[in-house]
Amino acid sequence: MLKKIQHDEEYGWVVDGPLPAGPAEAQVRWDDGSSMRFPVIEPRKALMALSPWSEEDTFPDDEAYHLTGAAYTTMRLNTVRGMATVPAWRLYFSDLPGPIDQVAVDRNAIDTLKEAIGRHMSGDQHVSDFEVLDERTLLVDYDYGSCTGRPLDVSLRISEKPDVVVLGVDVPDQGDGFCAGTGRSGQNVIRFDEPLGERVVLDATSRLPVLCRRAPDACGDRNA
Repeated sequence: MLKKIQHDEEYGWVVDGPLPAGPAEAQVRWDDGSSMRFPVIEPRKALMALSPWSEEDTFPDDEAYHLTGAAYTTMRLNTVRGMATVPAWRLYFSDLPGPIDQVAVDRNAIDTLKEAIGRHMSGDQHVSDFEVLDERTLLVDYDYGSCTGRPLDVSLRISEKPDVVVLGVDVPDQGDGFCAGTGRSGQNVIRFDEPLGERVVLDATSRLPVLCRRAPDACGDRNA
């Protein structure tokens, strides 16, 4: 049914019944235990997100699917951070055999993580831990591979967004050819432009939240 309404260009849709209002915002919960809050969109906008037609298009009754109601629920969604349970609208049509579940938040907002991470670094470099020193300052632990076994001049990369902070480890170019990649670790202090607040701290390599083992009370359940 979902594919039919997405790709059937001969039929439009019309609202043919009262539609409920949802909460102003709701929580998206990822399987890793982290969560964020997003504004909830109304059922009509949820339908427009899957419809091939613009909201200005009009169709005769016999050439349209009739949206007769909606119920607020949840659904599973695969995001750039992995599987998540997200708020959804269950949309009911009088001329379809069953309802269609559609995400009730802006998908682009959920996937802003892709933009926040920026260039995705592969390899064994990653942020392993952090300690909250104050609302704008973290002590960050990181691991990386050194071809010579000696410490390298490693730098940390920071990307701040309203709901996430992404930390990346930049390792100097070690040339081509075989590299045993001896494991090294390091520590550095970073400072944010804005207070950390409830923002989730992510590792750019794994795209997953960094487990804050050093200061669980300071981190609350943000990195559970």
